[in-house]
Amino acid sequence: MENKNINSYFGGFFYGLGTLLTGMKTSMKVFFRAKVTEQYPENRKTLVLSERFRGTLNMPHNENNEHKCVACGLCQLACPNDTIEVISEMIETEEGKKKKILKTYHYDLGACMFCQLCVTACPHDAITFDQQFEHAVFDRSKLMMTLNREGSKVIEKKK
Repeated sequence: MENKNINSYFGGFFYGLGTLLTGMKTSMKVFFRAKVTEQYPENRKTLVLSERFRGTLNMPHNENNEHKCVACGLCQLACPNDTIEVISEMIETEEGKKKKILKTYHYDLGACMFCQLCVTACPHDAITFDQQFEHAVFDRSKLMMTLNREGSKVIEKKK
């Protein structure tokens, strides 16, 4: 939008003054708004995060140390930067059928960009994001996690 009055001295002055006042009006509105600053870490005990918050990837286990992961690898394929590594092995069941089971589920928290594509891709809801967010460490190797617990197995479906 070209205004001919802007090309004159006083036209440019009043145009600049108008834009300055518009910016100051916005600043004054924000200045008098209620503050929403969190006083972290002092408020750790009362801190409430949104339920949509994406913290650490988690594989829930029940009281019998069972999980829902069937080692299909869809989460690994959906991950855009290879944060997840699903290692499976084939076993033979009592009926003589071969079955793939989860051996280890490696997760690199340091490389994760929390896009939630892995959680969305999982057809069994075996992985979720939790509310943990304090991950400051001095050694990157501490950000490499194994999500399945020692001796855990998949929940067997009842027939």
